Amino acid sequence: MVQVRKIAYDCDVLVIGGGIVGLSTAYAITRAAPGTRVTVLEKEAGPARHQTGRNSGVIHSGIYYRPDSLKARYAVRGAAEMIKFCAEYDIAHAVTGKLIVATARAELPRLHALVQRGRENGIAVRELGGSQIAEYEPEVRGLAAIHVGSTGVCDFAGVARRLAEASGAEIRYGARVVRVDRRASLGVAVLTGDGDVVRARVLVNCAGLHCDEVARLTGDDPGMRIVPFRGEYYTLARPELVRGLVYPVPDPAFPFLGVHLTRGIDGGVHVGPNAVPALAREGYDWGVVRPRELGRTLAWPGAWRIAGRHWRYGAGELRRSVSKRAFTTAVRRMLPAVDASDLVPATAGVRAQAVLRDGTLVDDFLIREGDRTVHVLNAPSPAATASLPIGREVARRTLAVLGSA
Repeated sequence: MVQVRKIAYDCDVLVIGGGIVGLSTAYAITRAAPGTRVTVLEKEAGPARHQTGRNSGVIHSGIYYRPDSLKARYAVRGAAEMIKFCAEYDIAHAVTGKLIVATARAELPRLHALVQRGRENGIAVRELGGSQIAEYEPEVRGLAAIHVGSTGVCDFAGVARRLAEASGAEIRYGARVVRVDRRASLGVAVLTGDGDVVRARVLVNCAGLHCDEVARLTGDDPGMRIVPFRGEYYTLARPELVRGLVYPVPDPAFPFLGVHLTRGIDGGVHVGPNAVPALAREGYDWGVVRPRELGRTLAWPGAWRIAGRHWRYGAGELRRSVSKRAFTTAVRRMLPAVDASDLVPATAGVRAQAVLRDGTLVDDFLIREGDRTVHVLNAPSPAATASLPIGREVARRTLAVLGSA
């Protein structure tokens, strides 16, 4: 008689990444399938240490995104769910509304296009003439604007902590993944930096800035690379100049929203971000350089194709990075009362932007399945806003993979 080896799994689902998407996924799995054993590995000492905890805290309405995209559907749905979640768990939040302001005639057609897109996405939008802007923001100037009432702000790091607590999952902090061994009949085994081995039936990759590297560790080809872009912020020394949220009209060729003004839940006003290439996956300032990571970015053909295609845009972002005067000029287009002395350097963030080999910036959420794996390969902003529906979608795919394993 043939002896069948019985595998001792430490968990059913192993989630790599303790940001808001990974923790939302764990939360969704345990609610959809009670009794499923979920473990989350996070290399940092606590949750939400990177993209989740280093952004402007905006609950996005979904107005910017293509109506048939995951970003549009999940942001619109996620904004309402995030506000409800924050209220239920007593997490700091506020529904503030925001202005999107056109300061040049060339921006007016794009502003009108946003009105139409917002209506297609089911978002209430009010169009404003230049003189009506002062109803919302007395110090802001522009030719025209739109007001989006459903936008808000919250403490996304607080949301991540509550998801971790409410998920019932085992959360292991300080657990850096160094190796993955995947075998069809044996599941997935992960080796951490401290020598622990965790065995699971299915692995879910929510590693954010390192998601493509984790995908390759599993043996799956992600078909993209993360190219990190640093977003640099200032805080406004005179926060009374801004009541709520004020954005420029974005360039549709890029996934970045431009330098904007955001009154956070603490009452302070963030100004930024600009977007410059980071010299490391976690390169939060110009002094952080990791040659191996930088070399891998430069070896990816898509990175060079971006540079060749969009060098003028990039040059402007770099100029604002190294010149506070240039940054101030960008802010003054909407807020003429500000001067350089009003801008105080603040914590930067890094956006994990997926780029294809041909230089295409992936502009939607990207989730792919492999053998016993599910990979979240592009989840920058508005992923925090959309994290609850993203988590449910990843959970749905994970449970399907688990059922067939």
